[in-house]
This record gives sequence, structure tokens and C-alpha cells, in this order.
Amino acid sequence: MEARASAKYLRGSAQKARLVIDMIRGQNVNKALAILRYSNKRAAVGIEKCVKSAIANANEAAEKANIAVDPDELWLKAAYVDRGPTKNRSRMRPAPQGRAYRERRHFCHVTVLVSSDKQDSVADGKSGETTPAVSRRAKRGGAAAAPRARRGASRAEAADSAPAKGPARGETKAAASKKEAKGEKKSGKTASKLSKVLRRKKTEE
Repeated sequence: MEARASAKYLRGSAQKARLVIDMIRGQNVNKALAILRYSNKRAAVGIEKCVKSAIANANEAAEKANIAVDPDELWLKAAYVDRGPTKNRSRMRPAPQGRAYRERRHFCHVTVLVSSDKQDSVADGKSGETTPAVSRRAKRGGAAAAPRARRGASRAEAADSAPAKGPARGETKAAASKKEAKGEKKSGKTASKLSKVLRRKKTEE
């Protein structure tokens, strides 16, 4: 047995109401009401009324269907917050030096779904809470899901992992091999010159 209740045009932004909704999602009804009762958030008052309305809707639906439902066994299967209207709902607040700050009045819509089905079929069975959903970034993959590189990686490791340099842009492999051969010849010439200079010094001595 499932029952739904919604509270529309609640004062406050949807972002602030979601902080309260996240605390009670997947919890037992009695535990959720206790959390809302002793919460310091302003949105908790309207959400508490919405949860009580969902419980009453579940009892009424059970009576109509001639099904016995214990209100203490109900739990919050789903709870979400939608953004309400903010257009043409701004006010001006006085500010220093004759200025004015614009203050927007946000509203939100809260929807709660209460169920009497066994919670173990939906939850993982260990903690009695629903499994967390995987974020979109992790599903998408790429840089968001890839592990970060170590901070202490040395330059030598980076050089080893770097691929070997190929021919330059617009240059064939044959031209690149010629350049390499020229470099080797130059290094050989410099070595021979050094050896000649050393021989001369020895003979002079």
C-alpha cells in the first residue's frame, strides 16, 4: 500500500528544503516525525505537515480497500522537492548610502510517498536505508570518475610514461632518421676533437 501527499508553495528555497528532506528519506515514519519535530530548520514545519498528510492518506486508502495497515510500519519510500515560483516576488531591502538590495522570495513544492511494503526488498538489508544513487558524473566517466594522480610523482616517472617523440609536423620518417644520424655524427666529431686536444697537451708536456 502506497500513499502520496504534496505541500505546495512552501516558504523558502528548494535548496534549503532538500537539506531537511535528505535527513528523513528512507526512514520510518515515527523516526522521520521525530527528526522533523526537533529540527531547527524553518522548512521542517511544512514538511512535517506533509508527512502527516501522507500517513492520513494511507489510512484512508487502506480503509477504502478494506486492508489492514499499521501506521507505525509505514516508511518514506520517496521524498523530493521541486522549485516554486520566484518571478515578480522580489522585495527591496534598504542598504547603506541610499542603496537598495533586492531580496527574492522563493517558494518550493514538497512531495512525499509513504509505503507499507517491506523495506528490506528495496534496501540492502544492513542498515535499513536505501542504497545511495550513483551520481551523473560517475556514470559519465572521464576526468570526474578517473582517479587522481599522486602529488609526489617524480619527473622521471612522467618522462618514462611519456610516449616517444615521433617526426615533427610535416616531416617524413626518413628526414627524421637523417636528423638523428647527423646528431650522432656531430657528437662523434666533438669527441674526436677533444681526444686530439688531449693528445697535443700530452706531447707538449
